[in-house]
Amino acid sequence: MRITTLLTVVAVAAGLLVGGTAQDAAAQEEEPFRAADFEYGSRFALPDGVTAEIWNPAKAKLVAGGPMIGGTVRATDPRTYCAMAAAGYDFVWVEMQHESISWEQVARMWRTCPGPAAPGARVAYADEREIQHATDMGALVIVVPTVDSVEEAQAAVDWTYFPPIGRRSAGGGQGAGELWNQVPGGYRQTWNDNVVLILMIETLEGVEASREIAQIPGVTGLFAASGDLGNFSGYGEGDPEYEALITEVSEAAIDAGIHACAPLRWANRASFTCFQAGTEAANIRRGAAAEIQQANESFGATGGGAPVERSGAAGLLAELTAQCGSITYEDDCYAAVRNAAGAAGDLSEDEQAQVARRLREIMGNNPNQADRIGEIAAEAGLSVQ
Repeated sequence: MRITTLLTVVAVAAGLLVGGTAQDAAAQEEEPFRAADFEYGSRFALPDGVTAEIWNPAKAKLVAGGPMIGGTVRATDPRTYCAMAAAGYDFVWVEMQHESISWEQVARMWRTCPGPAAPGARVAYADEREIQHATDMGALVIVVPTVDSVEEAQAAVDWTYFPPIGRRSAGGGQGAGELWNQVPGGYRQTWNDNVVLILMIETLEGVEASREIAQIPGVTGLFAASGDLGNFSGYGEGDPEYEALITEVSEAAIDAGIHACAPLRWANRASFTCFQAGTEAANIRRGAAAEIQQANESFGATGGGAPVERSGAAGLLAELTAQCGSITYEDDCYAAVRNAAGAAGDLSEDEQAQVARRLREIMGNNPNQADRIGEIAAEAGLSVQ
């Protein structure tokens, strides 16, 4: 009897031991899924030995060493956008930060003229909705303003790139479905190689974090924002404090092996390889001023007759009208004033008088900037009093 009982106890214990081992094995087999341990698949990989073709003209310009030059559109008329897109720029960004343009209007412009300039947008901030609207509508260049931190920069990368680099959703839209559905290698397969992501450094916090931001994979370039770096620092071009901020941003980009971007008037500064030019309104004013000046000079003092030699002041007057006729960016206006006043010294007295007269007109139309315009002209050697 005792032997039987003992055998029963041993059997039960052995059963518990075997059952426990089986339960442990089952528990191991049923460990929860961990995304971090998952290995990304090859569905969107190009065939072995095939390199993604760069079909984005803006990205191609950067790969070639630049300069990549963009224009700016603040209007909603597709005809205006098309004129800018065909003007010779590498890309054209639509101003979505400071204008009340809808994404429906943007989509219509890009659908009307998807080239030859690459469509781009300066979105309002590093946000999934903003960036995915831009990319799904067809943008090939994404510009994100006032990036202050590594976290904001990473969010911009996340919503711009498809996995495994980012978190962009494959939602379709006219970009993938209409504009770029025939690109070499396929849109989804080559997007991450073709998109251009530019982050604007505009605040002191952004400058402080710029070296870390520049190291984030997926960031194409840092834009040293001339206007807002002055706005947030209280200094302007030429001031040592201001120039130190610009240098910090450009060096952060260069040291990280990415591109340093700036306004087009800084094309003569070393290290910068991508630039933003003026708006469509500035181009209209500039072109009209040059055309009218040339007509007036050809007409001559006698009211007609043989054409006369074109004045050397014509280009200066056109640029002053474009940048200061209706001031959009103060720094651009001040740069035009400085250039015109400095160049006037090589002109005839009559031409110098033309430049001074145009400056006085601009000062009268812009009383808030009049004193500064007068100071800049005087510093460059031209009195406008």
